[in-house]
Amino acid sequence: MIKFTDFIIPVFICAVIGLALIKKLNVFEIFINGAQKGLNSAAKLLPTFIILLTAIGMFKASGALDMLIQLLAPVAKLIGLPSELLPIAILRPLSGSGSIALFKSIADANSPDGKIVRIAAVMLSSTETTFYTIAVYFGATKVKRLRFTLIAALIGDIAVIVLSPIIVNLLFP
Repeated sequence: MIKFTDFIIPVFICAVIGLALIKKLNVFEIFINGAQKGLNSAAKLLPTFIILLTAIGMFKASGALDMLIQLLAPVAKLIGLPSELLPIAILRPLSGSGSIALFKSIADANSPDGKIVRIAAVMLSSTETTFYTIAVYFGATKVKRLRFTLIAALIGDIAVIVLSPIIVNLLFP
Protein backbone atom coordinates (compact mmCIF):
# COMPACT_ATOMS: atom_id res chain seq x y z
CA MET A 1 0.00 0.00 0.00
CA ILE A 2 1.40 3.38 -1.00
CA LYS A 3 1.33 6.03 1.72
CA PHE A 4 1.60 9.79 1.53
CA THR A 5 4.76 9.71 3.65
CA ASP A 6 6.51 7.66 0.96
CA PHE A 7 6.49 10.75 -1.27
CA ILE A 8 7.56 13.50 1.13
CA ILE A 9 11.31 13.37 0.48
CA PRO A 10 11.13 12.95 -3.34
CA VAL A 11 8.56 15.78 -3.56
CA PHE A 12 10.73 18.01 -1.36
CA ILE A 13 13.84 17.33 -3.49
CA CYS A 14 11.93 18.02 -6.71
CA ALA A 15 10.46 21.22 -5.22
CA VAL A 16 13.91 22.50 -4.21
CA ILE A 17 15.38 21.71 -7.64
CA GLY A 18 12.33 23.22 -9.37
CA LEU A 19 12.58 26.42 -7.33
CA ALA A 20 16.30 26.69 -8.09
CA LEU A 21 15.63 26.26 -11.81
CA ILE A 22 12.85 28.89 -11.71
CA LYS A 23 15.32 31.29 -10.07
CA LYS A 24 17.84 30.33 -12.81
CA LEU A 25 20.43 29.00 -10.38
CA ASN A 26 23.06 26.48 -11.40
CA VAL A 27 21.82 23.54 -9.32
CA PHE A 28 24.79 21.30 -10.15
CA GLU A 29 27.37 23.94 -9.21
CA ILE A 30 25.58 24.72 -5.94
CA PHE A 31 25.43 21.00 -5.14
CA ILE A 32 29.16 20.56 -5.86
CA ASN A 33 30.06 23.58 -3.68
CA GLY A 34 27.93 22.22 -0.82
CA ALA A 35 29.50 18.79 -1.11
CA GLN A 36 32.99 20.33 -1.13
CA LYS A 37 32.24 22.35 2.02
CA GLY A 38 30.88 19.20 3.68
CA LEU A 39 34.06 17.26 2.86
CA ASN A 40 36.22 20.12 4.15
CA SER A 41 34.26 20.14 7.42
CA ALA A 42 34.64 16.37 7.73
CA ALA A 43 38.40 16.63 7.12
CA LYS A 44 38.72 19.27 9.86
CA LEU A 45 36.76 17.12 12.34
CA LEU A 46 38.55 13.83 11.60
CA PRO A 47 41.41 14.35 14.11
CA THR A 48 38.86 15.11 16.85
CA PHE A 49 36.97 11.90 16.05
CA ILE A 50 40.14 9.82 16.07
CA ILE A 51 41.26 11.18 19.45
CA LEU A 52 37.80 10.68 20.96
CA LEU A 53 37.42 7.10 19.69
CA THR A 54 40.96 6.23 20.81
CA ALA A 55 40.30 7.61 24.31
CA ILE A 56 37.06 5.62 24.60
CA GLY A 57 38.80 2.44 23.45
CA MET A 58 41.59 2.97 25.96
CA PHE A 59 39.09 3.65 28.76
CA LYS A 60 37.30 0.36 28.12
CA ALA A 61 40.40 -1.75 27.40
CA SER A 62 42.31 -0.53 30.46
CA GLY A 63 39.69 -1.86 32.85
CA ALA A 64 38.93 1.65 34.12
CA LEU A 65 35.29 1.21 33.11
CA ASP A 66 34.96 -1.95 35.20
CA MET A 67 36.60 -0.29 38.20
CA LEU A 68 34.32 2.73 37.90
CA ILE A 69 31.25 0.47 37.72
CA GLN A 70 32.31 -1.34 40.92
CA LEU A 71 32.88 1.99 42.63
CA LEU A 72 29.49 3.39 41.63
CA ALA A 73 27.40 0.24 42.29
CA PRO A 74 26.45 1.24 45.88
CA VAL A 75 25.37 4.71 44.70
CA ALA A 76 23.29 3.17 41.92
CA LYS A 77 21.57 0.89 44.40
CA LEU A 78 20.84 3.88 46.64
CA ILE A 79 19.00 5.76 43.83
CA GLY A 80 17.22 2.65 42.56
CA LEU A 81 19.26 2.24 39.39
CA PRO A 82 19.94 -1.41 38.53
CA SER A 83 23.69 -1.98 38.54
CA GLU A 84 23.40 -3.62 35.11
CA LEU A 85 22.67 -0.15 33.72
CA LEU A 86 25.81 1.49 35.08
CA PRO A 87 27.82 0.73 31.92
CA ILE A 88 25.17 2.54 29.85
CA ALA A 89 25.13 5.46 32.28
CA ILE A 90 28.90 5.78 32.06
CA LEU A 91 29.34 5.16 28.33
CA ARG A 92 26.39 7.20 27.04
CA PRO A 93 28.14 10.57 27.42
CA LEU A 94 31.14 9.11 25.60
CA SER A 95 29.81 6.81 22.90
CA GLY A 96 26.38 6.58 21.33
CA SER A 97 27.05 3.36 19.46
CA GLY A 98 28.67 1.75 22.51
CA SER A 99 25.71 2.57 24.72
CA ILE A 100 23.26 1.34 22.07
CA ALA A 101 25.17 -1.96 21.88
CA LEU A 102 24.96 -2.28 25.66
CA PHE A 103 21.25 -1.54 25.52
CA LYS A 104 20.76 -4.26 22.90
CA SER A 105 22.51 -6.83 25.08
CA ILE A 106 20.37 -5.80 28.08
CA ALA A 107 17.19 -5.91 25.99
CA ASP A 108 18.12 -9.36 24.64
CA ALA A 109 18.74 -10.69 28.15
CA ASN A 110 15.58 -9.22 29.72
CA SER A 111 11.90 -8.89 28.96
CA PRO A 112 11.21 -5.97 26.60
CA ASP A 113 8.49 -4.80 28.99
CA GLY A 114 10.70 -5.29 32.03
CA LYS A 115 11.65 -2.45 34.32
CA ILE A 116 15.37 -2.65 33.54
CA VAL A 117 14.80 -2.32 29.77
CA ARG A 118 12.39 0.58 30.31
CA ILE A 119 14.85 2.42 32.53
CA ALA A 120 17.62 1.88 29.98
CA ALA A 121 15.35 3.14 27.19
CA VAL A 122 14.48 6.28 29.14
CA MET A 123 18.18 6.88 29.86
CA LEU A 124 19.17 6.50 26.22
CA SER A 125 16.37 8.64 24.88
CA SER A 126 16.92 11.42 27.41
CA THR A 127 20.68 11.91 27.10
CA GLU A 128 23.18 12.92 24.48
CA THR A 129 26.68 11.73 23.76
CA THR A 130 27.99 14.74 25.66
CA PHE A 131 31.72 14.52 24.99
CA TYR A 132 31.22 13.54 21.34
CA THR A 133 28.82 16.44 20.74
CA ILE A 134 31.07 18.95 22.48
CA ALA A 135 34.09 17.67 20.54
CA VAL A 136 32.26 17.96 17.22
CA TYR A 137 30.63 21.36 17.72
CA PHE A 138 33.48 23.05 19.56
CA GLY A 139 35.98 21.48 17.16
CA ALA A 140 34.03 22.71 14.13
CA THR A 141 33.71 26.24 15.49
CA LYS A 142 37.26 26.27 16.87
CA VAL A 143 36.01 27.39 20.28
CA LYS A 144 38.71 26.62 22.84
CA ARG A 145 37.00 27.45 26.15
CA LEU A 146 34.11 25.24 27.13
CA ARG A 147 33.06 27.59 29.94
CA PHE A 148 30.00 26.03 31.56
CA THR A 149 28.93 23.83 28.63
CA LEU A 150 30.53 20.64 29.93
CA ILE A 151 29.34 21.19 33.50
CA ALA A 152 25.75 21.87 32.39
CA ALA A 153 25.74 18.86 30.06
CA LEU A 154 27.09 16.53 32.75
CA ILE A 155 24.53 17.82 35.26
CA GLY A 156 21.86 16.95 32.68
CA ASP A 157 23.33 13.46 32.27
CA ILE A 158 23.40 12.92 36.04
CA ALA A 159 19.81 14.15 36.33
CA VAL A 160 18.74 11.57 33.74
CA ILE A 161 20.56 8.78 35.57
CA VAL A 162 18.85 9.72 38.84
CA LEU A 163 15.40 10.43 37.39
CA SER A 164 15.09 7.52 34.93
CA PRO A 165 14.29 4.88 37.56
CA ILE A 166 11.94 7.29 39.35
CA ILE A 167 10.01 8.10 36.17
CA VAL A 168 9.74 4.45 35.12
CA ASN A 169 8.52 3.52 38.60
CA LEU A 170 5.91 6.31 38.45
CA LEU A 171 4.67 5.44 34.98
CA PHE A 172 4.85 1.65 35.30
CA PRO A 173 4.18 0.76 38.97
